[in-house]
This record gives sequence, structure tokens and C-alpha cells, in this order.
Amino acid sequence: MNKTKIEWCDETWNPVTGCLHTCEYCYARRIAERFGTLYKGPQPEDEGLSFVPDEPERFYELDEPVRSEAGRIEPYPANFYPTLHRYRMDEPARKTKARTIFVCSMADLFGAWVPDEWIAEVFAACRKAPQHRYLFLTKNPSRYMELASAGLLPEDSNFWYGSTITGPDIPFWWSDHHNTFVSIEPMLEKFPFAGDDAIKKVDWVIMGAMTGPGSKDHQPRREWVEALVADAKSAGVPVLMKESLRPIVGNAGMLSQFPWEV
Repeated sequence: MNKTKIEWCDETWNPVTGCLHTCEYCYARRIAERFGTLYKGPQPEDEGLSFVPDEPERFYELDEPVRSEAGRIEPYPANFYPTLHRYRMDEPARKTKARTIFVCSMADLFGAWVPDEWIAEVFAACRKAPQHRYLFLTKNPSRYMELASAGLLPEDSNFWYGSTITGPDIPFWWSDHHNTFVSIEPMLEKFPFAGDDAIKKVDWVIMGAMTGPGSKDHQPRREWVEALVADAKSAGVPVLMKESLRPIVGNAGMLSQFPWEV
């Protein structure tokens, strides 16, 4: 687990890394490919990586960390290919002080390619450390629905399920039995949501602008932000703005509301 500058959590925990989405603005891919150590030549088993046979994609399972010649743990030994770091599963249980944890900041745990067994292992590890609040986030919210329908999505009060959306017509997930939120980052289009009551269905809205290469030409307009905030306020839904919005709305316009504090 790692401390983070992400405004809406205390720490990040990455028992799974890697993703097969192709988002041009993905910060996680840039990090993994910069610091990754994907083998060149040897077979996966020669590098301590156990290959999960799901061709044509590559999936890896690590029971023990891969170390460099200097003994340093390699955080992304398979670069941005989906990787289960099973040796990290006990990290939440080792932290006794309650924390708000973003699970899999360097992956999409609910991507269509992720085995159900990996997700089940992560949920089990979370339940072994109920002192923490766990926040999940995906660009594939239909996986939440599939798991919920199968009775495999925990309804624990400290589990929060988020959908990443960039425009009003992108689907997101809500539930009467689970805590849900949307993360509108980057905000690329004008809101409100499609459907008059859509924003009332979630328990929290996180908002942010695009950052990184090419972001200058894809910044949201102030009126987009203000309109969405007004809709959320009328629905009684708390809003948290990321620091990336400060240049757009100014200090007075910033909001930092958490649903467990409202």
C-alpha cells in the first residue's frame, strides 16, 4: 500500500496491475511502461511469473514479488499486462488504523478480461480488514451488474463502487443495495447526465479535468462544472472536485465533500 496525493483517498493498494483499455489519457499506463521491466527473451516462468493461459492476451500471477538484481521489488514486472500480485493480499490487514483505500489505482479490476477468481481474492482480502473503507473504480460498470446478479458483489457498507465516465451518455452503475459513485475525470463533455433523475441514483460525484500530455486542448468549461454542481446539489448528492479543476472554477468554486461526512 502507498500513500497518495489523490484527493479522495488516503492510500492506494494494487493487488492487481495492468489494463487492456486503450485510453489515450491514461496516467497508469505511462507509469507502468516507464517503470516496468517486461522480460525480453526469457519465458515468463524464468522471470518468476506464472502465465495464465488466456491467449491472445497475456495475464500473469505472482505468488512472490519479482526482484531486480539489486534485490529491489519490481512493481510492474509485466509492464501494463494484467498481473495478479498475490503476495500483496495481506497488506490491508497489516494496517490497523482505518484508512480510505483506492483499490487498483494501476488497473481496472473489473475489466472484462479480469478472471472472477482474481476479483474474489481481492474482495476476500478486503473483508479480512474491515477497519478500512474500500473504493473501487472501473470503466466497465457492466461487470458490477454481472457480479451483483450472481451474488458475488459484496454489499458491505465499507465497499464503494465507482464508474469512470467522461460524458453524459457513457453508462454508469448504481444500486439500491451498494454504495455507488461516479468519477467524471476527465470531463470531456457538457453535463448533466442523460435522464432527469440519473444523478440521484448515485451517492457521490467526483469531478476532474484532463491532465498530462495534450490536456490543454481538452479542458472542461466552467459552465459545465457549475451546471453539474447545481444538479448534484438539488439532488442532495455530495461533490468532490479534484485539484485539476481549481484553475477553471477558482478557489471559491472548489468543493471537497465526502458522502460519509455529509
